[in-house]
Amino acid sequence: MGYRIAVVGATGNVGREMLNILAEREFPADEVAAVASSRSVGDRVDYGDTGRELTVRNLEHFDFAGWDMALFAVGSGPTKVHAPRAADAGCVVIDNSSLYRMEPDVPLIVPEVNPEAIDGYAQRNIIANPNCSTAQMVVALKPLHDAATIRRVVVATYQSVSGAGKAGMDELFEQSRAIFVGDRREPQKFTKQIAFNLIPHIDSFMGPESGFDGYTREEWKMAVETQKILDPAIRVTATCVRVPVFVGHSEAISIEFARPLSVARAQAILREAPGVMLVDRREDGGYVTPVECVGDYATFVSRVRRDPTVEHGLTLWCVSDNLRKGAALNAVQIAELLGRRHLKKG
Repeated sequence: MGYRIAVVGATGNVGREMLNILAEREFPADEVAAVASSRSVGDRVDYGDTGRELTVRNLEHFDFAGWDMALFAVGSGPTKVHAPRAADAGCVVIDNSSLYRMEPDVPLIVPEVNPEAIDGYAQRNIIANPNCSTAQMVVALKPLHDAATIRRVVVATYQSVSGAGKAGMDELFEQSRAIFVGDRREPQKFTKQIAFNLIPHIDSFMGPESGFDGYTREEWKMAVETQKILDPAIRVTATCVRVPVFVGHSEAISIEFARPLSVARAQAILREAPGVMLVDRREDGGYVTPVECVGDYATFVSRVRRDPTVEHGLTLWCVSDNLRKGAALNAVQIAELLGRRHLKKG
């Protein structure tokens, strides 16, 4: 007997990717429900490349009783209303929003990093999926932390517009086209022009009471989520930047360790690490860029080198498809992990 799975937000970028990945990985599902807001009810969505189409059901009226898991890919507002409703009905929620990530009784999971934390899921029947940029970073950091204990991380992100949803992708496309023909398109989704530009501002700014005065919430998330997932002793400072790339987040990460770790040893560790693909040749093209990571499950690491500004330091480049590992894939991997460790169907 397999699982009954509901994908909530099935018509959005991440929801569609969840359906694709469930199909690609042949998740043992007896039934899959595509669920979304009333605007999409009756629409048809593909279940990967299986040739199956699912008819979208109305979230407002969806009965979660009898369903094993619900993968939520909607904003914090609808999640706040419907995730507890699903959890109370006995359906385990795997939530992609930021709503529950820092709740102490909700596990925040990256399966390659902290699989054992999922054992606490039953307290709320809710499991949180981390921020997309955090997820790929901790996959790269975990094996290095195990080897030499990370003390501090300085990270600058280069985040694609797909992280802002379909509206972000549309704005980049429309602005780029308008510039080529000499028109002007005012920003709607972003605070400034995104086409042929960079915006050092993702999410809202935080105040002095937060302890992260002047940082954005995206930057705060990377710090506190890394501590919850990996180690509360790791200090993280982030600068998060939106870039004119459609899909794929990139990160320049500088790491300070408690003990020495050579470049060669770090490369050997990363080469064998789960979820990591090391592409690190010191030649033209010997590294991975966002265009090349699209559609791939891996977190790619390149340009591993010594950081001469600290006693035990390394710097590296990290790239991943944010719609996959940063969101949909991680959610499906959590579902697989939950099945293996606890639900044991399929």
